[in-house]
Amino acid sequence: MVRSLHLVLMELADRIAELRELIAYHNRRYHELDDPEIADGEFDLLVRELQTLEAEYPDLVAPDSPVAAVGGAPSAAFSPVVHSVRMASLDNAMDLGELRAWGDRVLRGLNGEQPRFVGELKIDGVAISIRYEQGRYVRAATRGDGSVGEDVTANVATILGIPEVLNRPESLLAGSDVVPDVLEVRGEVYLPIATFEDLNLAAGRAGEHRFVNPRNAAAGSLRQKDPSITAKRRLQMWAYQVGELLGGPLMTSHHETLEYLAHLGFPVNPEVQLLTDLEAVIAHCQYWQEHRHDLGYEIDGVVIKVDDLAQRELLGSTSRAPRWAIAFKFPPEERTTILRDIQVSVGRTGRVTPFAVLEPVFVSGSTVAMATLHNEDQVRIKDVRPGDTVVVRKAGDVIPEVVGPVLAMRPAGSEPWVFPRTCPCALSSTLQRIEGEANTRCVEPACPYQRDQRVIYWASRQAMDIDGLGERTIAQLTAASMIVDPADLYSLTADQVEPLEGFARPSAEKLVAAIAESRQRPLPRLLTALGVKHLGPAAASALSQRFGTLDKVIDADAEELAAVEGVGPVIAASIRAWSDLASNREFIEKLRLAGIDFGDPERAATDGSDGSGDLPQMLAGKTVVVSGSLAGYTREGAIEAITRRGGKSPGSVSAKTDALVIGDSPGASKVSKAEALGIPLLDAAQFEELLDTGEIPLR
Repeated sequence: MVRSLHLVLMELADRIAELRELIAYHNRRYHELDDPEIADGEFDLLVRELQTLEAEYPDLVAPDSPVAAVGGAPSAAFSPVVHSVRMASLDNAMDLGELRAWGDRVLRGLNGEQPRFVGELKIDGVAISIRYEQGRYVRAATRGDGSVGEDVTANVATILGIPEVLNRPESLLAGSDVVPDVLEVRGEVYLPIATFEDLNLAAGRAGEHRFVNPRNAAAGSLRQKDPSITAKRRLQMWAYQVGELLGGPLMTSHHETLEYLAHLGFPVNPEVQLLTDLEAVIAHCQYWQEHRHDLGYEIDGVVIKVDDLAQRELLGSTSRAPRWAIAFKFPPEERTTILRDIQVSVGRTGRVTPFAVLEPVFVSGSTVAMATLHNEDQVRIKDVRPGDTVVVRKAGDVIPEVVGPVLAMRPAGSEPWVFPRTCPCALSSTLQRIEGEANTRCVEPACPYQRDQRVIYWASRQAMDIDGLGERTIAQLTAASMIVDPADLYSLTADQVEPLEGFARPSAEKLVAAIAESRQRPLPRLLTALGVKHLGPAAASALSQRFGTLDKVIDADAEELAAVEGVGPVIAASIRAWSDLASNREFIEKLRLAGIDFGDPERAATDGSDGSGDLPQMLAGKTVVVSGSLAGYTREGAIEAITRRGGKSPGSVSAKTDALVIGDSPGASKVSKAEALGIPLLDAAQFEELLDTGEIPLR
């Protein structure tokens, strides 16, 4: 049945009205209440849908459409401040096609003249305007609705790095040695990730409300009535634009403006980059989409601006946003969904981990149906409950996790989730939580969940690295009673494997061959594969170097083990407790009969290796970047010296970097970034000390 045009238009009008109401509601919760109910990505989808409908049906556009709004109304809790120069918002490009379309519009607006662009990181924070008169700080205000903001002068004054008195600049700009009569600086106030995590940790311990994300925490911190509370939150700011300027130098480009602000004493983001054309812009956006987590603060996109100020005047602005700038938004890493249930899984050591069963939601490039909840304390602190609407985060390749509930949407009569007291396996053994530990454990050795996980861990890449032996195959083998522990793997035949689901004769033979090949893995991998609590690859390498064979490791007393550098008393006690169990000794003998290589004491004693021909892994878990040339090393040689000891050595500095090694002629951007992030800088001698000890030397 064909519907009438009138009916279609009525339905469209209803949907447009619904979208306007939803957008206005969520705008208020985000900008005014600092308590969003949906993730940014979902809000963007609502705005985009309304924009599309209004563009297709202009007769249905209302003059008060929220699509044209900037920010939110200023709070009545703070005095209003009228901005001398309106604080505009930015249009968004959600993909590269939209970014190219914006670039084409810019070219047309400039009559084909090729502009230069400036790329800035889109900091996920709170927009701010700071006013100086005769070089002195006099006022700060939030963006508000773009025309009127909130007076947060006292709070912004507590932010480290914002000057009270401007420096006398010394740049090459004409007249730039004069402090301006009036200067309004626009910037983004943000909360570093580490500070945000500390803030939420303290809130959880105190039983207080946890912030959902750093942006939400920054906004809440900035709007405190007591400036001393703001000061404790350790907010920071990046300056990115000039508003009103009287009595200052005449500038012709945006990058000159940023240099000028830096000379005056404002923090300017070190990742700002001058870009020659749109292809360079696209490469810049793609780079930061891939490397967004290398930073110590949250970004949700890249802002691209035309550099030439005269060209900006020619391009002009719409009622909402300038035509000379656009925000390229990254795919959202947070979404909201329904928490259907909370269940628990049991690991190889008996650790019981709660996880969320979710209404499937597409986030950060994949569909997420389950997410970790870490442990009993985290569930209690976050207070997530079945039936809640929750924020789910999947940053890069990180395992999805539930950030927290949207309390305003919690169902009536909801009850806190209670951690189970018995194991979910068929044995239903009582779960135990040792005093002082965060984890709850099943201590029944016969637990089938632990059995399967021990075999899975044995076959993993960091352990015996058995290609083709996945969780599904292991579950089939244990369910059919073909194996009860990893040693049984080595007696399997292709005839036994072939009937399993997913196998044919060639694949069965390939798996059996891969299992047989793993017999010759070096001792550090064997020690790791045993699954001894606290014993990881780095300590396993150190033990291999010292003792040479598995027998000598398990026969050593606790004092001998603890004396090995990188082991210590906790790991030593764990090894002794594991080795003293009769069942584990029987397992060792099964491995011996299966032909597993237990190591070579003579090789370890003669070449100083760990039994694998490599060096002790004292840099495992550390990221060390090298910049400049070091005496005695090629660049590749320095990187190899790090990686052979278990460390990582990427080409760029990030918040995950543990140290920057500086040789002759280092990269200035790497050094400045390391200094901004508080990363230790090491010279050649300290680099040698790091390689020898695994410890980062203190200056």
